[in-house]
Amino acid sequence: MSPSTETRTTSEARARLLGTATEIFYAEGIHSVGIDRITAQAQVTRATLYRHFAGKEDLILAYLDQADRGIRGQVAAAAGSTPSAVGQVRAVARSIVDGIRSPGFRGCAFLNAVAEYPDPDHPVHRAVLGHRQWFLDTVTELLTRAGEADTPAEAAGRHFVMLRDGAMAAGCLFDPELVSETFLNGVEGVLRDVVGRTPEEG
Repeated sequence: MSPSTETRTTSEARARLLGTATEIFYAEGIHSVGIDRITAQAQVTRATLYRHFAGKEDLILAYLDQADRGIRGQVAAAAGSTPSAVGQVRAVARSIVDGIRSPGFRGCAFLNAVAEYPDPDHPVHRAVLGHRQWFLDTVTELLTRAGEADTPAEAAGRHFVMLRDGAMAAGCLFDPELVSETFLNGVEGVLRDVVGRTPEEG
């Protein structure tokens, strides 16, 4: 086997393991899923898994890292879809709603994970907090640009995140259309607070 073929095979095995773990962790939870289930469904051996991941915890962190990068890309794409600062906040909100309305939606991967890892010193818990801090900082920055120059946006950012958390939790329990509409209405209220009036369409 040539080095390039070996690398490609290794990469494919890792991608298959991570893809399988992502699917099962998100749909069924983390603690309930064992290594044997993941390797069997990914059609690899335990030895292959341990060549790519130090253990289950390492695989969980890779799953969360992949989710983090996906959400960062989603937010960047939404914010980049319009030059309007108000429009960027709305676009990010709509991207969240798109997720809630999607087939197989089961809430926020990070909120789900932290519920299973409540110890604040655990690496999984810390990874969740890191992602959430990035999201809060990003939303606060968008709201700062959307608001008046002298309007503090920190509270508005926290409000947006709490609305998002509630929508993500409710979206897999109740009518996703109603949850989405309620969330978007809440975001409009946040925008009114930072702009000081009903913002124009954007």
